[in-house]
Amino acid sequence: MRILAKPIKINPIIKKDLQVTARSMRLSWALFAYEVILTLAFLLALAIIQSDNNSYYSSRNIYSYLIYLFPVQAAVQAFIVALIVPIITAPSISGEKERQTFDIMLTTCMSPFSIVFGKVVSAVIRILFFVAAGMPIMALAFVVGGLEWSSLLYFILTIILLSVFSGSIGICCSAFCRKSIVAVVLSFIIYFVIYILTFVPTILRFLWSKGEHAGESMLFLLINPAVFFEEFFMQIMTGESAFGVAGSNFDKSEVGVITYSLSQGKTWMFLSAACIFILAILFMLAAAWKVNPMHSSSKNNFTGKSNRNKRKNKDVQ
Repeated sequence: MRILAKPIKINPIIKKDLQVTARSMRLSWALFAYEVILTLAFLLALAIIQSDNNSYYSSRNIYSYLIYLFPVQAAVQAFIVALIVPIITAPSISGEKERQTFDIMLTTCMSPFSIVFGKVVSAVIRILFFVAAGMPIMALAFVVGGLEWSSLLYFILTIILLSVFSGSIGICCSAFCRKSIVAVVLSFIIYFVIYILTFVPTILRFLWSKGEHAGESMLFLLINPAVFFEEFFMQIMTGESAFGVAGSNFDKSEVGVITYSLSQGKTWMFLSAACIFILAILFMLAAAWKVNPMHSSSKNNFTGKSNRNKRKNKDVQ
């Protein structure tokens, strides 16, 4: 009996966006600028390491310090990804509205979540192009030894997580805004709330207790990608937590039982990754809810009925 293999179905949104991107010279110039920034960061970090040793023949071996090129390169790439992904995804839905092609997109057989998911995945794939282009420079920190090659794989996974998170914020703002520039600005406002304002409860708690204890206020930092990456680099470079070896820098009376338990080993890093991923899913679900034509049609029907009622009242008067 002959079994025919079914062709793999690719999300049409992903296919269309990648085809448009591949035909544009903008991607090539963006990759060139990305490589230039990474090279400058690499040379700057190398110059700092070399100046710290005073000479090539100092008592300390310069090659043992080359492993610090990894966090430098990784931090630069994470910053670039967090910066450009919202710019890529924020015009995804609002741009369709500006071009008046949004209604045509809704007439397809794709579900609202498939549209949102396709936009986010296409942005993640484009980011992986940049990450792959930076691998030769990143590999220099591994050639001299000191780091396991699995750390490079873990870094790629964290970049994918950051891309999904940033892309979900951009697509959510794009779904709720009619103008692309407004969606981009709103994305960075949400960035400010997540990256900066999540420290406010901890700061206020320290000020209230006069620096004695933070309580459970540090749990807000679980959704902060910056704290997640700090914990990730500490685990990779030293095998210790950013909160201290097995939480030895904390006491249960200072941070609370829950925070103290999460500061043991790698628990905080994995739980933070889960919280960031769940938050990204919530942003995509909110965008899908807004894109849903049933929601839009019901809103339009309500608006239309209210307008008709106003006209009737005017006619009666």
